[in-house]
This record gives sequence, structure tokens and C-alpha cells, in this order.
Amino acid sequence: MSTTEVKVPDIGDFKDLPVIEVFVKPGDTVQADDSLITLESDKATMDVPSPVAGVVADLKVKVGDRVSEGSVVLTLEVAATTGQPTAAAGAAAQHGDESRAESPTPATTPAATQTAPASGALGGDAGSAGATAATTPTPSAAPKITTATSSAYQGRVDVECQMLVIGAGPGGYSAAFRAADLGMKTVLVERYPTLGGVCLNVGCIPSKALLHAAKVIDDAAEMSHFGVTFGKPTIHADKLRGWKDSVVKKLTGGLTTLAKQRKVTTLEGVAQFVDAHHVSIAAAGGTSQIVKFTHCIIATGSQPVVLPFMPNDPRVIDSTGALMLDGVPEHLLVIGGGIIGMEMAQVFSALGAQVSVVEMMPQLMPGADPDLVRPFAKRMTARYAKIMLKTKVVKAEAQDNGIKVWFEGEQAPAEPQLYDR
Repeated sequence: MSTTEVKVPDIGDFKDLPVIEVFVKPGDTVQADDSLITLESDKATMDVPSPVAGVVADLKVKVGDRVSEGSVVLTLEVAATTGQPTAAAGAAAQHGDESRAESPTPATTPAATQTAPASGALGGDAGSAGATAATTPTPSAAPKITTATSSAYQGRVDVECQMLVIGAGPGGYSAAFRAADLGMKTVLVERYPTLGGVCLNVGCIPSKALLHAAKVIDDAAEMSHFGVTFGKPTIHADKLRGWKDSVVKKLTGGLTTLAKQRKVTTLEGVAQFVDAHHVSIAAAGGTSQIVKFTHCIIATGSQPVVLPFMPNDPRVIDSTGALMLDGVPEHLLVIGGGIIGMEMAQVFSALGAQVSVVEMMPQLMPGADPDLVRPFAKRMTARYAKIMLKTKVVKAEAQDNGIKVWFEGEQAPAEPQLYDR
């Protein structure tokens, strides 16, 4: 028997993380990959597993202690035949994810000091998809890299990897990071220049930035009820857009850094399958690369639908165009009263536009609890120029003075209406 120290593995830039749970006590027998303690950051939790099987000799931490990379968690009494694990022998798993590294091969040299294997960085997207690999009882060594078996393609190969992830949105980059944390050689393909997908670039993040600005404007106006009156705000659209873009750039830049830290290879271009284990990545400049992979995750996300009855006119914009904030129209029609539509309506209303919303379903934000929607709808009805439920757009024409729109339904106007956008 030999005594081995188990230490906190590489956890990125995080330091002094609190221990929120301890799963073992002196005298307990643990197997390789059994969770020993749980750490918590401001965004996620991470279990630190045992790198080898053994008996807990001495516990060095308790709930409430703060630890960093290299902190000793406990000492294990390990049988002399237990092999020395590498840094990728297993992986610390975030709660709810029981995936482990693939078939390790045993080593024979006993270890004097063992460091628990590294996990996904704390603060990752715990709700997004992750990669999984088979669990084996063998306690040591790095994951075995398997190669593709039968393959029709016999040409050149520019890049080889175990895990290929197509699409770098929240699902894609989380899966790629998790695969890399499990020791897999990983390639992440994204058709656009920045990582983050719709959410970070043209969805959740920029919309919330503009909604924050809208809330400040609304809060200032509400203060008049308490005897504090502010002047009407002056909107500098270019400056507001620049601030929104800086928020997006900060977050997407952070993803690039995380990918580099995990040694995830990122390729820009559009992926097309050549066969079951090869894809061709076509870049914007006309060049292409062939990637050979063992496993692949497709996380290509979504894009706005093009309505066939709407004219091809620059004044007709989708959610991506709305977030570009190319000026504030005098009168805006929002087609669709779902979450995205109502977010854009709120932003442009706060910025000074007269907003109308048309929704073909009986309520705004279809699918949400009607008891929650009812007070929201009452407030928005007083605020917007018009909200038309159980109504749809059947025709639209681009004219010199605006977009002329025809409606059909229970609350449809008798005559077509004219909108700036």
C-alpha cells in the first residue's frame, strides 16, 4: 500500500472556490472516478473525482473551505499495483453529467502524488449539450484515440480529430469544450467569423443589451409619478449600436480564449459531409479543408424564416436586422407576438417608435401561462399603437412612402395600413 495525495485539478482562472459538498470520510473505499467533493463557481458546480481506487486515509477539506488548483483534497491508501493516471484519466463531471473518458489503458508505475483529472471549466453552460464517452472500470491512463473504420473517401486529409462539432452556438461550443475536457482531440466548425452562434451574436445577448437601455428609459419616465421628471431622452442610434456591439464582442472574444485554453481547433467555413467520417469545410475565400473524425455532433441552430408574402425590400427586416438598429422608424409593424417579437417591440417603443403587433393566435407569447400574459398584455395594449390578436398578414407591398400591409382576422383593420418598417 502507498499513500497518495489527491489535489484539485486545473480549473482555469478560478481561485478560492468554495467546497459545497463532501462525499467521503476517512475509512471510505472509493473507486476511480468516484466523486470526492463538489466545488461551486458563480455559474456552475464541478465534482472532483478520485483518480484511482483506494481507501480514504485523511480528509483535508470540509464544507465551506475554499480551494484552488493544486489544493490537497485528501490522501488515499492505494494498492501497489494501481497505475499512475495521466491528466486525462477521467474527467470531473458537472452535476447531471455522468460521462467519462473512453477506454483508458493501464500504466504500471505507482504514483507518489496523484492530481485529480481536469473537468469542464467552471462557469460553462451547464444546460447545453455535452459529449459523452464510454465508462470503464480501468482507473488510469489517457483516453484511447480510436480511428474511423470503413470509409469510402480515400483522398487527402488536412485535419484529424476524435470529435467534430458543427456549429459554435451555446450547444455546439459547450459540447466541444466538454469533449476536450474529457481528453478528446476536438475540432469546432463555425460558418461565421465569431463563435457563439445566434444567441451571442444576433439573439439573446444583443437583445438583452438593448432591452437594458429600454428599461433605463422606461424607469426614468416612471419616476415622474414620484415627482422626479427627466427630459425626453435623445437617442444616438450609432452610439447605442456601438455599445451593444461591444457587449457582444466581449463575450464572443471570451469564447475564443476558452477554446484556445482547451486546445479546441476552430475552423471557419461551411461543413459538408463527404462520407460517414469525413467532412469538407468550405471557407469564404474559396479554400477548403478535409476533416477526418471519429464522432460528430451537429449543432447548426436556427435562422429567421422568410415570409413568402412579404416584399424583398430593405425596410422589411427580421430579428437580426432589427438588432442592427439602423435608425428608429416612426411606425413599426411587428409580425408575430412571441418572445422575440415582443422584445423588439419593447426596444423600439422605448426608443420612440409607434409600434403595432399582429399575432394570429388568441394571446401574445403563445404557449406561456395566460395568467402571466394577461397583465403584460394589458400594459402593452396601453403602450403600443395597436395589438391585433387572432389576425394575420395576408399581403404586403413596398411603396415609396412605406410598406402597405393587408390583414385578415378577428381584429384586422378594414383597410390596409402603411408602416415605415
